[in-house]
Amino acid sequence: MPPKATRGVLVQCDESIMAIIRKIDEGRNEFIIEDLDSGTCLVKEGKLAELKRRLKEQLKETVREAEDSESE
Repeated sequence: MPPKATRGVLVQCDESIMAIIRKIDEGRNEFIIEDLDSGTCLVKEGKLAELKRRLKEQLKETVREAEDSESE
């Protein structure tokens, strides 16, 4: 059986953002093809837009939580 090739996009970002991306993909391998190092991974080309959307949602939640804890 010949090997399968999957088109991917190289994503490079800050380690803290990469940690969130890994958490989003955790256990499902829905987005990440290969985790290369602490700030770089290869993401499925067709899933990049969805990953960006989910990352933005996660960042908004994180900011909201930080603002809530500061006001207490």
